[in-house]
This record gives sequence, structure tokens and C-alpha cells, in this order.
Amino acid sequence: MTQLRIPAVYMRGGTSKGVFFLRDDLPTDPAARDRLLLRVIGSPDPYGKHIDGMGGATSSTSKVVIINKSQRPDCDVDYLFGALSVSRADIDWSGNCGNLSAAVGPFAISAGLVAAPIEGCGWTTVRIWQANIGKVIVSHVQMKDGEVLEEGDFELDGVTFPAAEIKLEFLDPAADEGDGGAMFPTGHVRDTLDVPGVGKVEATLINAGLPTVFVAATSLGFTGTELQADINSNPERLARAEAVRMAGAQAMGIAATPGSHTPKIAFVAAPADYTASDGKAVRGADINLLARIFSMGPLHHAMTGTGAVAIATAVAIPGTLPAQVARPSDDGWVRFGHPSGTLAVGAEAQEIDGQWVVSKAMMSRSARRLMEGWVRVPAI
Repeated sequence: MTQLRIPAVYMRGGTSKGVFFLRDDLPTDPAARDRLLLRVIGSPDPYGKHIDGMGGATSSTSKVVIINKSQRPDCDVDYLFGALSVSRADIDWSGNCGNLSAAVGPFAISAGLVAAPIEGCGWTTVRIWQANIGKVIVSHVQMKDGEVLEEGDFELDGVTFPAAEIKLEFLDPAADEGDGGAMFPTGHVRDTLDVPGVGKVEATLINAGLPTVFVAATSLGFTGTELQADINSNPERLARAEAVRMAGAQAMGIAATPGSHTPKIAFVAAPADYTASDGKAVRGADINLLARIFSMGPLHHAMTGTGAVAIATAVAIPGTLPAQVARPSDDGWVRFGHPSGTLAVGAEAQEIDGQWVVSKAMMSRSARRLMEGWVRVPAI
């Protein structure tokens, strides 16, 4: 039987990779679409390797993105993100990928969905409707002679090679009260979770960028300087973090399942010296706090983009756990240490009538087309 051939682009965005599609090239029926996307990535894979697909068998590389020209007057394109389980036939559409958000603008421009200057050098702005969470992302993409500029000298810890900088603004990143959520779903900047098998754990439960459970590193038995191997090789540590995440999900009113995309759990600590995964020394004096995040089970090798948004938002609001451990910033940007190095992220927050409002979170990433053409899958 002849395989199906679907136009696709394989892209890196931030510290993630995924397969990008135009919506019109995929089945309109959601169930048929999901079956096809699972086969493209190679899930479910009982061997946990994604040998027979485009996935990379990690939460950072088992991803798909669907783009179409937006009908919204304030946006250029709609962006839908799917996180695929490696071992289960499941696609989680509950949240955004902040890292792959960096690749949406370049993809949209290259696909002809957004007008861009055809001469000279400069920046093109792409307004993106993030369909999973109903928020606007503004992407500023560098151009050269009508093409997206992909090569450059911007270095992103967790990514091997430098590339052109892409500036992202996540507008109004916190959940809206009218949408059945809130920045702090429990109404508190701190809560105490009663976690089976763990005990009482103090946490900040915040919905900004993505629902996130923040805990102090010490409450999980960590120091805050851990790398992937220190945690992912220890089933007891992973189970403890997952138990806290599930308790946090329940408190936030989220129907999470083990290893689901949302909510995330992250642990924070005061600045300290450590050696990053590439051997580079990170000085505590150069950062505002330490942060690590789990993604669909294991510890992330760097930091999720939505986790960075949540960190910037939480640090900007007094009383949260991240704000408590963070060293004050002189310029409004938070620089935190993660397993692969450091990252700077900013947030604009103000208190209005006793409520904290975050107008936007900002960060720089990079993105690059790795392969373009078609993916092939057996007829399903």
C-alpha cells in the first residue's frame, strides 16, 4: 500500500523540536488527525525510542504544531500545539509550548502566511493566536532580503549552536477569571498541599504561560543545582515530584493524568554556584534564582518557555515562593540558572485594586528549519 505524503517542516524552536503542518494539509476530523500525527511522531512506542517516526522520545522532541492563517482581526496566524506521549496513544492539547512558539513566526513567514519586506534587513512582527490557551504572542523575526534570517550569533543555553535572535512577547499571560481560571486558581499566592506519601508541601500554584506548581527545592529533598542525571536516574525522586504535581493539579482544579503536559512542576532555590550540563560554570552572583522544571515526567534538560513565563510572572508578585528566594533585579529582568545554563526573562506587572495584573512576559529565543518537504506515513 502506498504511504500518505503530507507537507511538513521539521523545526527547532528554543530548546525543543517539532513537526510543523499547515492545518489545511491535515484531516479535518480531529480523531483522524490525531491518529495521523501519532504515526508521524512514532507513538505509542513500547520501546521508548521513536525509531519508526519523527519524534525524539523526549518531551522536548515529541511535539507537533498546526498553523493556519487567522480569521481574528488582531492576529496573523493561529497556532495549535500538541504534546505527544512516547508510550501512549495520546496527544495533550491542553497547553502551549513556549519554546516552539519561537518557530511559529519564521514558519508563518516562510509559508507565505505573513507579508514581510523583500529587500534589505530588519524585523518583521508576527501576531500569533495561541489557540490552546487563547492568548496572543507577538514574535519579532529578523529578515534579510525577503528571507527569514536563521543564522546569527545569539546563544541560547541548551542549544548547541548560535542562531539569529527572535524576540517573543507573551501578552496577558495569566489566566482570565472569565475563562474559568485565574492567575492564582486557589486565590492565594501560597498554599500548603497535603501530598500522599510525601506530607505537607508549601507551593505557589500559578496559571501564567501554563499552569505551574512551584515548590522550594528543599521540600523535594533537592538543593536546586541538580542536573538531569541527578534526578531522572532516580525513580524515587521522580515519583515524589509527580505526587506533588498531581496534588497541585487537584488544588488548581485541573484533571491531570500521570505524566500529562499540564500542570508543570518546578522547584526553585536561592542563587548558588554550580556546573551546567555542558561543563560551564554558572556563578550564583550572576543570577537571581535557581529553577528546574519537570516536563511530562522527567526533569527538562533546560527550561520550558512557558515555565520561564511562569517564573517571570511569579517573581514579579510579592509573596510567591519564587519571589521569596529570588535576589532582586535592578532592571526588571529575571536571570535564573537551569540545568543547561542561564536564561533571562522579563515581566511587566502592576497591582490594580488589590489584584496583580501582568501585561506581558518577554524573552529571546532562536529557531531554525532543520528539514522541509513531506512526511510519509502508512495509510491509516
